[in-house]
Amino acid sequence: MKSAAVVNYAPERGSVEIRELDCPTIGDDDVLLEVAAVGVCGSDLHQWTADHSWPVNYPVVLGHEFGGHIVELGKRVVGWQEGDRVVSETAAIIDPNNPMSRQGLYNLDPTRKGFGYGVNGAMTRYVRVPARCLHRVPDSLPFEQACLTEPCCVAFNAVVENTRLKPGDRVLVLGPGTIGILCAAMARLCGAEVAVVGLEADRHRLNIARQYGCEAIVGDATAWTRQRDGLGADVVIDAAGVSATLQAALQLVRPNGHITKVGWGPQPLGFSLDPLVQKNVTLQGSFSHNWPIWERVIALLAGRQLDVRPIIGGVWSVTDWHEAFEQMHTGAVVKSVLKPV
Repeated sequence: MKSAAVVNYAPERGSVEIRELDCPTIGDDDVLLEVAAVGVCGSDLHQWTADHSWPVNYPVVLGHEFGGHIVELGKRVVGWQEGDRVVSETAAIIDPNNPMSRQGLYNLDPTRKGFGYGVNGAMTRYVRVPARCLHRVPDSLPFEQACLTEPCCVAFNAVVENTRLKPGDRVLVLGPGTIGILCAAMARLCGAEVAVVGLEADRHRLNIARQYGCEAIVGDATAWTRQRDGLGADVVIDAAGVSATLQAALQLVRPNGHITKVGWGPQPLGFSLDPLVQKNVTLQGSFSHNWPIWERVIALLAGRQLDVRPIIGGVWSVTDWHEAFEQMHTGAVVKSVLKPV
């Protein structure tokens, strides 16, 4: 049985196409998941435009934000049944004996490989998933929203685990993409005052940030950061995905403040980090997520404390992947969702 799949087949720009692939064979500790919905991530776009900074195992099916129904169980899988509604974490391959994995931080295992770049992802009908990656999804949460658990977990890890916001903090988010807006929404849940900064071309996406109770700023955010006492933002979250925005973050953060960088940018910096020293600033990277974060985020989504509906710009068939990618790439929508055919 073959299914249409969105395949990234080479490192050159534009090397993505639809291919008909056989249904994967599962191992004893895996399930076969029939995909109901899969989100398009900025990293999928980066692999399509060939400006990514991570190794890719070509050819590979794209897609790591997904949910669906279990249709087959491996021999050693317990606690799951065919028909269960689930979402999947992204760490498809980990070393359980790695010191990071043993701490529960398998997302930081250096040998980790994820769906959509290390192994085949979910932009197709069937995907092989290790049972340890699965989380239950309540019937009340539609898959078009549940498939966005993954980027919500990225935001939770960045804002809650790695930044540890306090109510009343002034938080500036650089970049109104999916992760930036979700980081802003998460910061609002934590009781922060939040502004999201973008470019002139980002006005539509900035308007969506407003729906989460955030200030929207085009261009220079200096005035907003200095409104309270003239010193700058308590926290700057860099979700823009270019290295140069770190320079802006260093200018906008207050002395003894905090910068969390969650956006990827392979470009060299080209500027001095002396302001980091002079202002006594903490610079924190944030990558991926782990099991307890997923459980917490699913609870937030199911309870509607976090609503992802404003960021979903449309749902396309997998075979219409190009339009879905283009809509996100141009900033016409924040998040595209695909469904298998």
